[in-house]
Amino acid sequence: MTGHKENGDESRRRGRRSAVLKAAGLTLAGALVLASAAAGWAYWHLNDNIKSVDIDSALGDDRPARPLVTPSATASASAGPLPTEALNILVLGSDSRSGKENKALGGGDSSGARSDTAMVVHIDAGRTSATVVSIPRDTLVTRPSCPLPSGGSTAVAYNAMFNSAYSVGGPVCAVKTVESITGVRMDHYIEIDFSGFAKLVDALGGVDVTTDQDIDDDLSHLHLKKGPHHLDGTQALALARTRHGIGDGSDLGRIGLQQKLVKALLEQMAATSLLTDPAKLYRVADAATAGLTTDTGLDSLNELMNLGQSLKDLSADNVRTVMMPVVPAPSDHNRVVAREPAASTLWESLR
Repeated sequence: MTGHKENGDESRRRGRRSAVLKAAGLTLAGALVLASAAAGWAYWHLNDNIKSVDIDSALGDDRPARPLVTPSATASASAGPLPTEALNILVLGSDSRSGKENKALGGGDSSGARSDTAMVVHIDAGRTSATVVSIPRDTLVTRPSCPLPSGGSTAVAYNAMFNSAYSVGGPVCAVKTVESITGVRMDHYIEIDFSGFAKLVDALGGVDVTTDQDIDDDLSHLHLKKGPHHLDGTQALALARTRHGIGDGSDLGRIGLQQKLVKALLEQMAATSLLTDPAKLYRVADAATAGLTTDTGLDSLNELMNLGQSLKDLSADNVRTVMMPVVPAPSDHNRVVAREPAASTLWESLR
């Protein structure tokens, strides 16, 4: 009788262990399914954030030639080594007031959008150093004829404000105008609006910037004493936009602040342990892709990640920031024109 009892107890214990293991297995399987679904949803959400414009199709072959590169230099991450060829990227900050958040951050009711900030980012071959060239938005240029999404094209405009290109023809005309005045082929286009920039800074935990003078600008709502500051997204955006509280109130003083912000963002990204904090990585990725418009060569999460991974050895210390050389325009001293031959020499160095 005792033997039968022991056998029965052992059988029940095995049954309980089996039930526990089965429950654990089902729980783990369920967790894996939920994790996969969550990862799939997150990928779809981030991918869906990105808006794009097919600039290559719109402009066709009437553009500066692409430099010849070796096949190995353009390999994708999935095919082998990361790409290492030089790149030129037009980065625009749009002052669009579309949407409640952009309207509030823009501080006004104006309709439409302009390129509030324009930078040509040249990444050297090897992708360990870069030059960021700011183009003052008040620069007078010859704006070329640009194709319109609705058909037809804009007329050539002489002595036009540089930032009018975006107003009349969107990203396509902005790229064509930059290529026209620089002779440099833009490999990619990236645009971020007010809200997207502020969210990115907040997702990174803010940025550290040192100002060289007091800033007191009621229009951008920014009031800072000279010295070091830790800025949140709204304050960083105000710093990027302020112009009346510094220098002579022109766009040239603001460009210096924008270049400080570029360095500060790079330093903050390098200091943030994104790979060890998946939740923070997602918040940064969500902020980075929200409010983002790219060319069709960067309009997926995979393509943006490939670009980011190729820049892993690019540090803030190896990023040089300059402004296109300019002088006051003879026709209007509130505007500027390219200073030659210095401007042409600068653009030649980036080809």
